[in-house]
Amino acid sequence: MQHPRTSATAPAPRTRPTRRAGRLATLAAAVTAVVGLTTLGGPAAHGADNPYERGPAPTESSIEALRGPYAVAETSVSRLAVSGFGGGTIYYPTSTADGTFGAVAVSPGYTGTQSSIAWLGPRLASQGFVVFTIDTLTTLDQPDSRGNQLLAALDYLTGSSSVRNRIDSSRLGVMGHSMGGGGSLEAAKTRPSLQAAIPLTPWNLDKTWSEIKTPTLIFGADGDTIAPVATHSEPFYATLPSSLDRAYLELNAATHFTPNTSNTTIAKYSVSWLKRFIDNDTRYEQFLCPLPRPSLTIEEYRGNCPHTS
Repeated sequence: MQHPRTSATAPAPRTRPTRRAGRLATLAAAVTAVVGLTTLGGPAAHGADNPYERGPAPTESSIEALRGPYAVAETSVSRLAVSGFGGGTIYYPTSTADGTFGAVAVSPGYTGTQSSIAWLGPRLASQGFVVFTIDTLTTLDQPDSRGNQLLAALDYLTGSSSVRNRIDSSRLGVMGHSMGGGGSLEAAKTRPSLQAAIPLTPWNLDKTWSEIKTPTLIFGADGDTIAPVATHSEPFYATLPSSLDRAYLELNAATHFTPNTSNTTIAKYSVSWLKRFIDNDTRYEQFLCPLPRPSLTIEEYRGNCPHTS
């Protein structure tokens, strides 16, 4: 803080301002007002309009990077310390300078453990989310059970976990692979307040999802023989309400197990979807609309543009 300067010089006698001086003062005030309005319309005001924005403006390279702008720490949660799911690992940004973050729970698939989806933890957390990769009660749990376990994990995360004060409990999402992907659909159906759902090569005996109100991005794989897209991902997407913000990305030259290893296409569009709908960050709309075109890694992409949520 600067202290006012003092002077030994006696103050000059006050004089009555002239009309010219008055006009100059008025002009200066007007210029100041214009500058103030311009400042309000700049980047700082955009952040004020959306208090959930986190991190610098995104680029193609930043959302494809192995790590985002945030340093990440992790903490293990024993299955003995929780109820309703099998424990897991929480990945979270170490900085608290930006306030709270949205959070995502991620379920593995049938016979899988959290190690099969662990790569998503630090990759998503480094972009500005708290991510909970969970173990299920048993590796054989079905999608409806996995959906309930994802919700129990979110409740633990926001209610009693060691990082609960870092999380905005109104901004939550779910992800999952295979039966865990089917579980993420179940969780979104059960809890419409969720802000985003991302099923990864999902499997579920239920083929219709007209009840879902959560913005949903479904990843299918063109070479999936366990949950073929024709009988799983495609009808799941097609039965989501047409009024919903929804998308279907079919991975090219991929299998049912592609989501189990680090994958730039999955990460890129998952980050964009979570940012757009959990953080309401329209800076990421550019990566989702216009719809991505087929490429070496994308067989096809369907969805609605522009998004309305």
